[in-house]
Amino acid sequence: MALLFSYAGADPEVWRQEFTKHLPETEFRVYPEVGDPAEIEYAAIWMHPVGDLCRYPNLKAILSFGAGVEHILRDSDLPQGVPIVRLVDDLVVRDMAMHAVHWVIHFHRQYHRYQQDQARALWQRHPHRDPAQRRVGFLGMGAMGAVAAGFVRELGFCVAGWGRDVVDIEGVEFYKGDARLDEFLQRTDILINVLPLTPATQGLLNAERFAQLPQGACVINISRGPILVEDDLVAALDIGHLEAAALDVFCSEPLVAESPLWRHPKVHVTPHIAGINYTHSAARLMADNIKRIQQGEPPFPIYDPVRGY
Repeated sequence: MALLFSYAGADPEVWRQEFTKHLPETEFRVYPEVGDPAEIEYAAIWMHPVGDLCRYPNLKAILSFGAGVEHILRDSDLPQGVPIVRLVDDLVVRDMAMHAVHWVIHFHRQYHRYQQDQARALWQRHPHRDPAQRRVGFLGMGAMGAVAAGFVRELGFCVAGWGRDVVDIEGVEFYKGDARLDEFLQRTDILINVLPLTPATQGLLNAERFAQLPQGACVINISRGPILVEDDLVAALDIGHLEAAALDVFCSEPLVAESPLWRHPKVHVTPHIAGINYTHSAARLMADNIKRIQQGEPPFPIYDPVRGY
């Protein structure tokens, strides 16, 4: 039995050491040195070359190095019947929640304005609000959204969440379904997008949705770039309807040097670092799923094509 490792930009030897701790009997092969394709039973991948996975006749699972699997689904020739296993790591969820909390505090305390004032050597204080008067909204209430919403609520903010399935978190108001999306947006001063990328969510945050947010609202995107229409965001910032935006994900990555987002005075750019895999934790979780399959149990969580994530 062999595990195929394909993770662009990662050090395969570090991952080899971690996987070997948990799967000592499994041969670790680094793409493109795959050896006999028939011996490959598991593929742990990120941005793997399109069209390659159909070469492995005994593939039992495709393991994603991320909660999102669009990097796998871009391959139209995937082997049929092979489960795609998402990586949902509590450590990454925690880090993404901390990233969201950082920007909520940043915008709430108006540090973005003080940063601009510093560049002009301008000493002035901006109005300050009680966190209970600042309405924070999480678009998407899966594992990440639920944890982050709880963190922000503990800081005293007025927190709400929107999603398709009801999530019960003490002190967090929930808005369910498309019928209540506009209502959710209209009550949200700081919007954090943590939705998965699906056909239904692609382009969801567009000019129409930005217009539903209150005057002076801020937007934080830490899930997937294509959910947000970047030109519409810039337009909403330019006319002053939106106050600021913190973007960690983009329609095209790496973000090209020519993108106006780099230089926009109201946009804060980070290079997709809200949540980054910890080798020791991710390898253990993926190895646990391989062991489940070997024992005849289903891995978790499996990508559901009906739900789109």
